[in-house]
Amino acid sequence: MTEVATTTTTLNRFEKFKAEKDGLAIKSEIEKFASIGWEAMDDTDRDHRLKWVGVFFRPVTPGKFMMRMRMPNGILTAAQMQVLAEVVQRYGDDGSADITTRQNIQLRGIRIEDLPEIFHKFHAVGLTSVQSGMDNVRNITGDPVAGLDADELFDTRKLVQQIQDMLTNKGEGNPEFTNLPRKFNIAITGGRDNSVHAEINDLAFVPAFREGIGDQGSGIGKITAQSSISDSQSPIFGFNILVGGFFSAKRCEAAIPLDAWVSPADVVAVCRAVLEVFRDHGSRANRLKSRLMWLIDEWGLEKFRSEVEQRLGKPFLPAAPKDEIDWEKRDHIGVYKQKQPELNYVGLHIPVGRMTAQDMFEIARLADVYGSGEIRFTVEQNIIIPNIHDSSLVFFLAEPLLEKFSIDPKPLTRSLVSCTGAQFCNFALIETKSRAQAVIKALEADLELTRPVRIHWTGCPNSCGQPQVADIGLMGTKARKNGKAVEGVDIYMGGKVGKEAQLGTCVQKGVPCEDLLPVLRELLVKNFDARLRESVLV
Repeated sequence: MTEVATTTTTLNRFEKFKAEKDGLAIKSEIEKFASIGWEAMDDTDRDHRLKWVGVFFRPVTPGKFMMRMRMPNGILTAAQMQVLAEVVQRYGDDGSADITTRQNIQLRGIRIEDLPEIFHKFHAVGLTSVQSGMDNVRNITGDPVAGLDADELFDTRKLVQQIQDMLTNKGEGNPEFTNLPRKFNIAITGGRDNSVHAEINDLAFVPAFREGIGDQGSGIGKITAQSSISDSQSPIFGFNILVGGFFSAKRCEAAIPLDAWVSPADVVAVCRAVLEVFRDHGSRANRLKSRLMWLIDEWGLEKFRSEVEQRLGKPFLPAAPKDEIDWEKRDHIGVYKQKQPELNYVGLHIPVGRMTAQDMFEIARLADVYGSGEIRFTVEQNIIIPNIHDSSLVFFLAEPLLEKFSIDPKPLTRSLVSCTGAQFCNFALIETKSRAQAVIKALEADLELTRPVRIHWTGCPNSCGQPQVADIGLMGTKARKNGKAVEGVDIYMGGKVGKEAQLGTCVQKGVPCEDLLPVLRELLVKNFDARLRESVLV
C-alpha cells in the first residue's frame, strides 16, 4: 500500500483499517468468503473492504449484496450486458440492475457464495468491478455520443479508457491508487453541451482552444513558460481543467478553474499528478473534510497548482480564455443521425434507471440485431444503442421493448432522475424510485407542459441523485406533520447544466412527502410555464 503523509494519531477509523490491510488484498480472499458465508466474515472485510472489488454489503437486505461495475465512458458490449443479465437473472425477484448517474451499472441481489463464478464470468468478457467503491476513483464519465456526434470536438473514449487502465492496472487493481483520503470523481467531455456535468467532479476536463504555440508534440512537454501567442499559427485543441467539485452531507461545491490548459496527450499524466497530490496530502483525520476541495481550501489554488506541476515535472500553460461549452444540455433520448453515413443512434428512456434481467437480455439482443453490439449509458440513467442503419430503423422502432423504454416520453418523465432510495440503501431517509415515478405520473395527469423539466430525487444529503443540478431537486429528510416525524424532502431549485452551469440552492425545507404533489404542481405552474389541464380546473 502506498504510504501517506500522516501519523497514526490523526487517523480516523477508516484510515486505521486501511492501514491494517489494503482493501485490494481482499481479491485473494474471495474464494474463502464464498466458502464461509457472509455471516462468518470479519465485519470490516464484509462492510468495507469488499467495496474495493465492487461488492457492497447492504444492511437493509442482509445477505443480498450490491455489485458496482466499472464502465468507462458508459460503454459496454451486448455480450457484456448478457453476462450482467445472467447474474441478475439467477436471483429471481431479488435481482435487478440500476443505471447510475455516473454512466455505470449496479447489480442487486448478489450472494457471496456466487462471487468466484461471477468474477470468472466478468473476466471472460472483459468486465471489471475493481476499485469501484470506498476511497477510490469512481467510474470515469465521458460523452455518451463520443465518436458518433458530428459536432463533437474530441472523441473521449480512448482517453477515458486510458485513465481507467492507469488507475486500475487494466482492471487488475493498482495499489498506487487504492488508498485515497476519500472517493474521487473524474469526467472528460469533448462536446459542446457538458454531457458529463463537469462542474460536480473533483477533476474535469472541458474542451478549449488555445492559439497554436510552436510544435505541440505530446502536449505539456513541448510547451515552455517562454512560449507566447506570437508563435501561434492556428488554434490548438485541448482542455481547460476544473477541480474540486463534489456533493456531500456537509458541503456541496461546484468545481473551480485551475487556470490550466492541457493537450489531450497529457490528460492521463495530469490525472495521475492530481491524484498523487490528493493521495499524499489530503486530510485523513476528518472524513467530512477529506474531499479534494478541502485540500484546495487549505493550501490555496496557487499552491495546489504548483504541487501538481511539480508532479508533472513541467508547468501548465494558462487556461484558454473561454471553453467550448456553449450548448444547452442534450438528453439524447430519441432518434439521431450519426456522423457516419446512413447510421443512427437511438436513446431509450429507462424509468429511474431500473432494469430487470429480461430487460437487459432484450437490450443486448436489440444492440446485436440492429446495431453493432454496442450499448451506452448516460448520466441521466438512460441507454443509447448506436450504429443502427437507416434500413433497419423502422423495424427497431417497432420492437415491443420500446413500449416500456420509450424514445418519446412525456416531458416530466423524460428528465426524471432518482437515486436508489430506502429500498436498498441504508443511508436513504426516504424511498425514492417508486415514489418519484408515482409523483411524476400524477403531475403529468394534472399538467400540460411545453418542455422537459429536470426533477431529481435523492434519498439523503449524500446527493447521489444530484438534486443540486436539477431544475427541481428533492432531497430526502425527516419532516414533521401533526407533531409526528414523517418522510419528507427539502426542495432545491436553480440548478443548471450545459453552458453557464450552476448549482441550485435549497428553497424549502421539510415538506412531507404526502403533501408534496400540490407543492410541485404550483412550482411547475409558476416557474416552468405548466398549465393545469381542463379536467383539473373543472
